[in-house]
Amino acid sequence: MAAQRVLIVDDEPDIRELLDITLSRMGLETFSAATLGEAQSLVSEVSPDLCLTDMKLPDGNGIHLVEYIQEAHSHIPVAMITAHGSVETAISALKAGAFDFISKPIELESLRSLVSRALQLDGDTASLNKAVSSDLIGNAPSIQKLRKQITKLARSQAPVHIQGESGSGKEVVARLIHHNGPRAAGNFVAVNCGAIPPDLMESELFGHIKGSFTGATADKPGLFQAAAGGTLFLDEVADLPISMQVKLLRAIQEKAVRPVGSNEETATDVRLLSATHKDLVAEIDAGRFRNDLFYRINVIDLHVPSLRERAEDLPQLARTILERIASEQEEEKLRLDDSAIEALSNYSFPGNVRELENILERALALSDGDLITAEDLQFSSMSSRNPTTRARESDKEGKHTWSEEEAYGDIEGYLDEMEKQILSKALEDSRWNKTATAKLLGISFRSLRYRLKKLGLDE
Repeated sequence: MAAQRVLIVDDEPDIRELLDITLSRMGLETFSAATLGEAQSLVSEVSPDLCLTDMKLPDGNGIHLVEYIQEAHSHIPVAMITAHGSVETAISALKAGAFDFISKPIELESLRSLVSRALQLDGDTASLNKAVSSDLIGNAPSIQKLRKQITKLARSQAPVHIQGESGSGKEVVARLIHHNGPRAAGNFVAVNCGAIPPDLMESELFGHIKGSFTGATADKPGLFQAAAGGTLFLDEVADLPISMQVKLLRAIQEKAVRPVGSNEETATDVRLLSATHKDLVAEIDAGRFRNDLFYRINVIDLHVPSLRERAEDLPQLARTILERIASEQEEEKLRLDDSAIEALSNYSFPGNVRELENILERALALSDGDLITAEDLQFSSMSSRNPTTRARESDKEGKHTWSEEEAYGDIEGYLDEMEKQILSKALEDSRWNKTATAKLLGISFRSLRYRLKKLGLDE
């Protein structure tokens, strides 16, 4: 098997020699150019598998070479060599289509890691498209565009910011970018920035050393370390406190993190993806998000369409999701009748695909046959719920008294607690016989099983 080829473009002989020796020891065949013109000629002549180029060249710059290769030889990944701390240059290169960048002075371990990742790209765009299509359901123009963007971005190491409404599938998109790229063998670590208490956030992201604070009984690696060699996905990044945004910015720019309590930084090797349902520009204007961090994570902006923007995909999406849910629950194959499809098509889905999944899971539990109808979807009961539920009086056993004020701000939690208490009592009265419990409550066994699972009573 012929050795893979790498084109080295730099006007400094010492740099070219260093790269040539390092890459040759990796079993790679190298070619060198000192100018933009020489590089363009060699790209056509030797068809390299990777191009490493300096930013400053005697007759142009590395960005021009990136653009040339993107236009005429888009299958060839290009990595940019930049001056230390030149964040603007690195971002410009990534926006132009560079695979990744590395800063001078060049660290050989980082170089070998970058080259290894880049050469994992086999240029099989058709296979990537097929893989993305199988996970991203639909044929609406907005989805077709998104599919093409994912395929292209999977081949890059550029930070991507994914924007879209809650429930639209931002994490699905992030996972597709990871699993179809050169980091697929590494970990995909997703973290909801809004779910971590502010006082624990630094430790969670960067780790801590033993004794750094009360309760730190051992060294603990952070999420950056857990994602080493893979992808770190920061969901709801707009919820990061300002103080944490400063530390995150430094970690991204220096490609290193400092665990809590440590005096030394640890190098990191992660691809950063982020997402939010908020408008980050508006958050910046309101003083809640740093402009410099936005500039760093938003190298590539990706929009995930809401379900309303791809309404023509709803029937196919609903049938595919229902089939998956039924398979996971080991149920027989169920179908949606025309009335159900019409009811779904007339609904606005403020919760997008996630809400569609919840509606179909509930419908599957409540349906008695193998056909789901509009009635099983229970849209009327969803719209009729309101927080003015009649208060319940305390029973003789002294159980909790429910009042309408408890539903304010959390009606779903209020109703779940009521249902949980009713189910627990029915199970107890039926001596934990689920068939008898379903009969006592006047619901199907399937519906009972769904409700018990939803409320955590199925153990």
